[in-house]
Amino acid sequence: MPPPPPPPSPPNAGGGRRRWQHRLSPTLARDRCYTRAFRSAGLRPTAVPLPDGAVVHLWLLPPRDPTAAELHPVLLLHGFGARATWQWAPFLRPLIAAGLAPFVPDLVFFGHSASPAGDRSPAYQAACVSAAMSALPGAPQRYAIVGVSYGGFVAYHLAHAFPAAVERLVLVAAGVCLEEADLAAGLFAVEDIAEAASLLLPQRPEDLRRLVGLTFCRPPRFMPSCFIRDYIRVMCTENVKEKTELLYALINGRKLSDLPKINQQTLIIWGEQDRVFPLELGLRLKRHLGDTSELVIVKNAGHAINREKPDELCRLIKNYIIDPSVKYRDGRKGSWKNAIKRFAGSSLRKVDSTRPLL
Repeated sequence: MPPPPPPPSPPNAGGGRRRWQHRLSPTLARDRCYTRAFRSAGLRPTAVPLPDGAVVHLWLLPPRDPTAAELHPVLLLHGFGARATWQWAPFLRPLIAAGLAPFVPDLVFFGHSASPAGDRSPAYQAACVSAAMSALPGAPQRYAIVGVSYGGFVAYHLAHAFPAAVERLVLVAAGVCLEEADLAAGLFAVEDIAEAASLLLPQRPEDLRRLVGLTFCRPPRFMPSCFIRDYIRVMCTENVKEKTELLYALINGRKLSDLPKINQQTLIIWGEQDRVFPLELGLRLKRHLGDTSELVIVKNAGHAINREKPDELCRLIKNYIIDPSVKYRDGRKGSWKNAIKRFAGSSLRKVDSTRPLL
C-alpha cells in the first residue's frame, strides 16, 4: 500500500524554506567572500553586450582609476569548474601590487555570461572575450593572457586568432594537446566524453568526491555530505546542458595534427601529479610549441595548482609577464627534456610507450 501523501504546505512555505537555505548556504557565503575580495582589490563588474546577443560579464579596474593606466593589462581566464571570482580572488592583490591590471571575465555559460548562439567551441569563447575586450572604454590594444585548464584552451585560440592583441601567454594545466583517442587509450581517468561530463559536472556527492580526489594532489580529508550537496546545488546545476555541449565541442574529433602553432612566448605550468590532464599533455605542448615556450613542472601539485600552490603560481605569473627576459628552462625547476625522460617510465604514462608525444 503506498504511503499517504504529505500534508499540504502552508502558503509560501517553499519560498521561506528556500530563503533559509540561501541564508545558511556555506557555498553562497564563500561566493560572497570572493565577490568582496574582487571589490576590495578595486575591481568593478560590467556586462558587455555583443552583436550576436551574447553578454560577457567581466571584472576590471575602473578606467578612471589613475593607477589603471600605469599597469600592464592581463586577461585572466578561469577553468571549467569555476566562475571568475572563485578562480582568481586570491591572486588579484598580488598581481596589482606587481604592476598588472587584471581583466577577469566569466566565460560564456559561466557566472553571468550567456549567449543565444549555438556555437560551443573554444574558438567562439575566444571570439566573445576578444569582442568584449575591444568594446571596453579605453580598451587595451595588447595584453597578456593567463588561462587555467579550460581557460587555457580559450587563451590558445585567442593567441592564434588575435595575434596582434596577445603579447604573451601563460597556460596552466591546459590540455590543449589532447586528442579524443587519448580517452580510449587510457591516458585519462575517464573513458569517453559522457563520463568526462558526469565527472566535471557532478550532480551527485560521489561524483564530486571523485572529482576532488582527481583534482588535488592531497585531497581534503574532511568533506561533509551536507557541504557537498550545498556546493552541487549552488555551483553545478546551472547551464548543465550548455556546459555538457562545451565539453563535447572541446573533445569530439580532436586531433593534435589540427592544432595550429602560436608564435607568442608561452609559459606552460603543470602540476607533476595532475590526474585530470596528465603531465604528458604538458610535455606534448612544449614539444609542439618548441623554443617559443618554457615548461615549469610544479612538484607536489595536481590539477588544482591555483589551490595547492597559489603563492608559487602567482610568482611564476608575475615574473613571466612583467619581465620578458625570464627563462625557466635551465633554472631550478629543471630541464623539460629531463622531465620527459623521468616521465617516460612513470606510472602516469598509461598509453603505449611507442606512441609519439606529437
